Amino acid sequence: MWLDSFLLSLDFKSIALFLVLFILIADYVKNRNPPNYPPGPRALPLLGNFFDSDPKFPHLSFFKLAEIYGNVFSFRFGSEKLVFVCGYKMVKEALVNQADIFVDRPFSPMADRFYSSTGGGLFMSNGEKWKKQRRFALSTLRSFGLGKGTMEQCIREEIQYLQEEIQSHKGEPFRPAGLFNNAVSNIICQLVMGKRFDYSDDRFQTMLHYLTETLYLQGTIWAQLYESFAWLMKLLPGPHNRMFEDGVKIHEFISEEVENHKKDLEPSNPRDYIDSFIIEMKNNKDSDAGFDETNLAYCAMDLFLAGTETTSTSLQWTLIYLIKHPEVQEKVQEEIDSVIGQNRLPTMADRANLPYTDAVVHEIQRIGNIVPLNGMRMASKDTTLGGYFIPKGTSIMPLLHSVLFDKTEWETPDMFNPGHFLDKDGKFIKRDSLLPFSAGKRVCLGEGLAKMELFLFIVGLLQKFSFYVLDGEELRTDGVTGTIRVPHPFKVCAKVR
Repeated sequence: MWLDSFLLSLDFKSIALFLVLFILIADYVKNRNPPNYPPGPRALPLLGNFFDSDPKFPHLSFFKLAEIYGNVFSFRFGSEKLVFVCGYKMVKEALVNQADIFVDRPFSPMADRFYSSTGGGLFMSNGEKWKKQRRFALSTLRSFGLGKGTMEQCIREEIQYLQEEIQSHKGEPFRPAGLFNNAVSNIICQLVMGKRFDYSDDRFQTMLHYLTETLYLQGTIWAQLYESFAWLMKLLPGPHNRMFEDGVKIHEFISEEVENHKKDLEPSNPRDYIDSFIIEMKNNKDSDAGFDETNLAYCAMDLFLAGTETTSTSLQWTLIYLIKHPEVQEKVQEEIDSVIGQNRLPTMADRANLPYTDAVVHEIQRIGNIVPLNGMRMASKDTTLGGYFIPKGTSIMPLLHSVLFDKTEWETPDMFNPGHFLDKDGKFIKRDSLLPFSAGKRVCLGEGLAKMELFLFIVGLLQKFSFYVLDGEELRTDGVTGTIRVPHPFKVCAKVR
């Protein structure tokens, strides 16, 4: 054949040049953009825009790209293309005004392996399965107190355990991260498993370690590499493998709890989410709804992943900013003392009478920037954003960092300023551009619980203690960015008031 003869006649350099040209042309053909596609930095063949992203602070590098290319711009991780959506107005346009178009998740090699190719769980499922699982989770968790007085009472009881643990350090420096993880996770445990764990429970502590490590690794460069080059990363050693190993261990922990629930289940009297799911498994014959034992473990795992680290990390940022701004800490304590005193535990009914404290809680959610990126979405049909054409199947990434630090929405976006949430008379005002829990149909289903936890825990802690660091210690605010942006490890001292 003429092609065989042609190839045989080439020397090594010619063959190498031919292969390079072939790769370049194939990459161009595969990745060329349609007319009026969002602009973006020039991508390298095969590698895409990897070198345009800062692996330590990816959200900041994307924020800078938005200043260059606009609030809708394109980007490539390897051969995977996505569109970043930035700024409050544009993120709202995508997630709220076009909610039906941008409701599904795109395919993710990492999630495909993490969820054992089931497409399950609450976070990564799509279509009718996602709708039914989310509806079931919301109705079930509400029936066990989500957003109600019974859940509020659980949090108030956990405040007492947390206060006792902090007081046991007797004013000596301690790391708050682990204690906050214990307290917040116990709230989720009561909803999902119907019980709380002692802070010294080794099995519980091991699971929390796996949760923390998994969420961190999912937001690192290793996860980005896996998403872009899964065929290669599966063969290579590296931290990305721990992410999947940790997922298996968390899955095993929850599966053990499921087995224990089966032993003393009372179908007429479910105690928690696991009980309710097991009962639904028996009653729901729809094979596409996801009511099976494997998906139960994944859904419960998603509740833990989403409901523990975010709130726990917000509490850590609270201590950092209040210690760096002692005048704010003192003003919050004065307000708490005048409304509640130092003996009675706070309730949600107190919030209306604590406007300054409420403003501080909300400003922590803004400047803490817990989830600077977001879960990716996928266009279900052709549409436009910011005047640009978004083809069906395009992955978009709403940049929540750009919303929380939007210069057109916040008076002093780079400063810790509770005044963002106060009017001229000192009354609390709600700001629509505060979107730490995302927005639209995929908004965090635990948003109400998280807000309740933050308010009650923060008031309960400042009611009892004044927090500070030893002389010479300096708290950092740059953070370590994974899926969750967490503070650098730090210690604080707590003085009983």
